[in-house]
Order: sequence, then structure tokens, then C-alpha cells
Amino acid sequence: MTICHSSLAAISSIDWGVIVLYAIGMVAVGLYYSRKINNTEDYLLGGRQMKPIMVGLSLFASLLSTISYLSYTGEMIRYGPMFITGALAFPFVIFVVGSFMIPYFMKLRVTSAYEILEQRLGLSIRLLGSFLFILIRFFWMAVIIHATTDKVLIPVLGLGGNWTAPICILMGLVTIIYTSLGGLRAVVFTDVVQSGILFGGGILTVVLVANELGGVRELWPEGWLAHWGKPNWGYDPEARMTLVSVFLAVFCWHTCTAGSDQIVIQRYFATRDAKAARKVLVINLIADFLAMLLMALVGLALIAYFTANPGEFGDDQSLTNNSDQLFPRFISKGLPVGITGLVIAGLLAAAMSSLSSGMNSASSVITSDFISRLRSSELDEKSKIVIARWVSVLIGVVVVTLSLFVDRVPGNLFEVAIKVVNLFVSPLFVLFFLAMFVRFSNARGAWCGVLTSITIAVLIAFWEEITGHKGISFLWIMPAAFVGGTLVGTVASFVLRTKQET
Repeated sequence: MTICHSSLAAISSIDWGVIVLYAIGMVAVGLYYSRKINNTEDYLLGGRQMKPIMVGLSLFASLLSTISYLSYTGEMIRYGPMFITGALAFPFVIFVVGSFMIPYFMKLRVTSAYEILEQRLGLSIRLLGSFLFILIRFFWMAVIIHATTDKVLIPVLGLGGNWTAPICILMGLVTIIYTSLGGLRAVVFTDVVQSGILFGGGILTVVLVANELGGVRELWPEGWLAHWGKPNWGYDPEARMTLVSVFLAVFCWHTCTAGSDQIVIQRYFATRDAKAARKVLVINLIADFLAMLLMALVGLALIAYFTANPGEFGDDQSLTNNSDQLFPRFISKGLPVGITGLVIAGLLAAAMSSLSSGMNSASSVITSDFISRLRSSELDEKSKIVIARWVSVLIGVVVVTLSLFVDRVPGNLFEVAIKVVNLFVSPLFVLFFLAMFVRFSNARGAWCGVLTSITIAVLIAFWEEITGHKGISFLWIMPAAFVGGTLVGTVASFVLRTKQET
């Protein structure tokens, strides 16, 4: 079978039909699960009785946004497979998170992870943690919406730039509807479906390219490509990526996220016990590893395809320039009619699963940590559900509005995700580390620790912009911010103890 090269400006009615059916299906899921909600625990935590395999796939789909989906492929094309070595950290993540954090969390009957901070460090630290989480996820969701629209949907559908705002609004609207109606159950169910679409789109791309070029063997390069650069298996803080730096970055990201992010902790709370929560962690990491391998293989397939068809490169596109755009380019130019719609649905799935989880988790935090916590009188269950739903709607509106002001995500998406989206991951976890593992920690020490951690993260991420000189690799942002923030927080807690705390 020969790949059909469809026009950028003319996506078929069949493709449009697939996309529309996908959107209708997501709304129908929200309507179905809205009938099963009796209280806020059902809405925000799925009744705490959800199956680990579904929750694990939901967690994977939530954290693997369109940015990740494209950045893995673009990273493989431009810089090679070095990023996959980060998976070596996964067994260590399972041990640390599964042995020390999950048992701690599952002993508590809370809705918001940030209630834990108040129990140990007071209300100001709870609100600080909640604010950092909301800030991270608001801009994360806004970037996802804009990047998916501007970098993927607009080029693939062959539309003009004036369509950016309407598509941002439409994608946000569909997500708002099924998330606000169905709560966490709807989010988890749609995440599982979206995980299948995401994997299917990648596998289909590899199969079609292999068939076009004459077999799977044609996808493998004869040797290490010259533009990838020589792999570095040691330690070098100034090198863009080494085995040590990618290992530490992946370990820190997964550990810090699992120990402080409401999206993750909310999934743990949605299961029956610690054993089930550990299964969620393992399933998430297995799915993440398979996604890394699959998208790396997609990257190899695209290298082979565009090398064999150099005329298919767009303006200012090559294997070393705008590599993040080659997958969307292939979708628009290289897929048969009908299949294009399925793969676009896969990209929408990656974006909307992240958006729905972000909206639901942010709703949980705002409802629990600000509205309920700061009210003088207790609300009844019906009022809580109504408020939670309207908060989800408001979050969606704010995020969609923010997305309209995001001009572009500059540079390589893999770097951008760490420099911008994950900038405050370690500072947020510093608060949880002090609360869980430093017995004499206090609010004053926690404030010192988190401010130090934020300062370190910002300096490493934007050192060149601030000083005009090249700094250490972006992969050291999270490890350095965690170590520095934890040390300062611990020492400051000890030094700034009151007489009652000594």
C-alpha cells in the first residue's frame, strides 16, 4: 500500500467526521458519569474504589501531554535516543515512592494533597503549596492548548492563523463539558480511551512508513547519525545531556511529581489502599516507558521517511531544524484519508487528557484548600458538588483565555517542558519533603527552602538570558533545586526553631 499524500489545505470529510465523533463521544462520557455522582468524594476521587489499571493508565495519559508526545519524537530526530536512558531511573522511583511516600499518603483521608502540609507546617504552607500547584497547572494547560492548536492542528488541517482562537476555545469547551459533568470517573475513563488512541497513532505511523519504504529494516539507520552528536555516558554539567544528568532529571521529576502533585496524589486517593496505589505507580511507569520507546521508533521512522522523500520537508524544516514539526508534517502529507483524522484524534487525546486531569485536580485543590478551608460555615454535599463543577468551568475559561495570549513555545519542546512547565516541580516537592521526612521542620524553614529552590531553578533555566553566558545543562534544574531547597529548608528550620519547638 502506498501512502496517500493529501493536501495540507484539504482534509477530507471522513477525517472531519472522525474528529467530530471523537468530541461527541467525550461529551457523552461526561453525561453518563454525571448520573453516578452522589457527593464530592465521588466527583473528585471516584469514590476511592477505582481499579488500579484504569487509574494507572489515566495517570500516564494525564502526564503525557501533546507536548510530551511531540517532544519525544522531535528529540529523537534531532538529538538521538539518549533521552531513553532516563528509564533506568524508573526502578529507583518505584522503590522510593512505593516504599516511603505512598504508605504515608494512604494513611490519610484527605481530598487535597495540600491538607498534608497544613497538618505539619500550618495554613500558610498549605496555601503556598496549593498556589504553586495551581500556578504550574494553569500555565501548563494554557501552553498545551496553544501548542496543540498552533503547532499541530492549524498546520495539519491547513487552516489560517485566524483559526487559532476558535480552535483553542472549542477544544477547551469540549474538555470543560465532560470534566465538569462527570468528575474524576469521566476523566479516568476518557484517559484510558485516549491512551489507546495515542499508542495506536504512533504504531500506525511506524507501520505505514515501514510499508512505504520496504520493511522495518529500512527504518534503522546504518550507524549513529552525525547530527546526533557523540553520546556522553558520564558526568558533565555543561553537556546538554549525559547518562548521569538524564538519570537524575528523570528520577527527580517522577519522585517530586509523585510526592507533591495533586494530579498524581489524587489518583492514589482514588484507589482502595496502598497496595493498589503502588500498582497505579508501576502501571504509569510501564506505560511511560513504552511510550518513550514507541515515540523514539516514530522518530526513526520519520528520519527514514524524510530522508527518502526530501521534497516533503516544509519551508525551514530539516532533521536538525524544527524537528518537532516533522510529525505534524507527516500527518498532513503522508497519511491516507481517514487515518489522518484518527491520528489527529490521538493528538487531541493527548492534549485533552492532560487538560481534563488538570481541570479536575485544580478544581479539587481550589475547592478544598481555598473555598471549603477558608469558609466559616460547612456546605452541604449538593452545594459542594455544584461549586466543584463551577470551579472546573471557571478554570477551563481562565486556561483557554490564557492560551490565547501564548504566542509560541520557542525552541526544542523537550527543553521547554523542563525549563518552563517543570520549573516549580522541585520547589513544590521541597515543602512535602520537609513535612514528611524532617521532624523538626517548621513554616519559617519551609518558606526559606522553597524560595531558595525557586531561585536556583530560575537561575539554571535562564542563566544565559540573565547573564549572557552559557550555564549548566537544563537537566540540572530539578536535581539542584531540590537539593538546595531541602538543605536550606532543613537548616533554617533547625536554626529558626521557637522555644516551644526545641
